[in-house]
Amino acid sequence: ARTFQAYMAFSDTFREFLPQPGRPAPVFSVPKAVRSLFERLGATYIKLGQFIASSPTIFPKEYVLEFQKCLDKTDPLEWRVIKRVIEKELGPISNTFIYVDTKPLASASIAQVHAAKLKTGEDVVIKVQKPGIDASLKADLSFVYVASRVLEFLQPDWERTSLSGIVGDIRSSMLEELDFEKEATNTEEFGRFLAQNNLLNVATAPKVYRKYTTKKVFTMERLRGISMLDEETISKVTKDPEMGQQAIISALNIWTTSVMKMPWFHADVHAGNLLLLDDGRVGFIDFGIVGRVSEKTFKAVNELSVALSLGDYRGMAQALCNMGATDDKIDIDKFGHDLELVMRRIASVQPDMTIAEMQDGSVAGSLDFDESEVTNLLLELVDITEDNGLKLPREFGL
Repeated sequence: ARTFQAYMAFSDTFREFLPQPGRPAPVFSVPKAVRSLFERLGATYIKLGQFIASSPTIFPKEYVLEFQKCLDKTDPLEWRVIKRVIEKELGPISNTFIYVDTKPLASASIAQVHAAKLKTGEDVVIKVQKPGIDASLKADLSFVYVASRVLEFLQPDWERTSLSGIVGDIRSSMLEELDFEKEATNTEEFGRFLAQNNLLNVATAPKVYRKYTTKKVFTMERLRGISMLDEETISKVTKDPEMGQQAIISALNIWTTSVMKMPWFHADVHAGNLLLLDDGRVGFIDFGIVGRVSEKTFKAVNELSVALSLGDYRGMAQALCNMGATDDKIDIDKFGHDLELVMRRIASVQPDMTIAEMQDGSVAGSLDFDESEVTNLLLELVDITEDNGLKLPREFGL
């Protein structure tokens, strides 16, 4: 079955880029074709694509940009299949829930989510792991690992990075994501972090219902709000163009604080995993993938922050050298000069200003940056470090 699925994925991707009568000729690019193929191959390769998108220190720029479009959205499984998983893990549904909505709120490669109400009256969502996904992931990852070893043999010095080491990183993060009890623990720890830092007035994480959570079923509080997919959607719902911007800024500030104060950080923060709640707070969800910063990298990041605030480009270069891995002697002065050039370009990025009249007659303004321009400049920063003989750790890219 897996071989047939792979055959169909390759066949459909090939046809996607063939000229069709009466239609404009499709524009072919290798990164686009690989992304399209990965989305068709399913869970393992979708997650691999998301890994590529979050790892500009490892993969070529054109692949990082293309795989940022990689969608983890799949057709939902029939309710009878999901019901079987829930009852195998928790017992008869009627013993625990007043109802479970048979239509899913979302369906991704590893799990799908259903709204429900507990017998005690709380509104919850149930994240249910799709049956057989663990065996499929392990089989696919074994194939990817063998392929990485072959590529290492053919090109041993592949950009000073161990391919098999990368696959090991992917494997551990994916298999960890399959354990919903670990995700529940991460969710609770993030909630405690928010409480300890007096941040519950601006953000929250779902309450975990441990009694109804197993490795394959995760029951949590249902947060009421809208996905922060883009500011336009938020502005239409809230009638306040500044609310979306403020929510995004709050989310980034809280995430940055968590990196500094927690032993791990949410490694899958994107618009789909952030909610603008009805009460104006930010809701953080989906803690399946987390990252950890080594003590060496953490110290170097602090040095980099100080140098950046002082405009000390040589100090920035030294901090990045302290953070990275290299077998070569780095010319710190040249590296600092290269950093200065790209940092000045980043500082010169011009925002677009929008002025709007509100319903109450007041005037509001907003600033928008060209996201692709900023991303390209950040990727150029990564290129400069590599051109100077330095390879940054993956957690820096995250």
